[in-house]
Amino acid sequence: MTTKQRAALRSMANTIDPIVHIGKDGINDNLVQQAWDALEARELIKVTVQRNAPLDARTACEELCERTHAEPVQVIGSRFVIYRKARKDSKIDINALA
Repeated sequence: MTTKQRAALRSMANTIDPIVHIGKDGINDNLVQQAWDALEARELIKVTVQRNAPLDARTACEELCERTHAEPVQVIGSRFVIYRKARKDSKIDINALA
């Protein structure tokens, strides 16, 4: 992903609310499935790491990206944004963001 594409995705993420919340159980199989489904439906999602989570946002972002085959877009404080092109009916044309 290019710098311009990442910047465009960051801009798009400003208007979305977090839909995945990582809590005291950390990143388990259920959370990965929730993130996977959200990425398939929306492609760009925001995730919140709650205070009682056993890992910080950067570590959580890396692990969730690895497990969902997504790309990190931005990490700020306790939130992060990730992107993965949907397998069908893609909503975001990342090549047009270049």
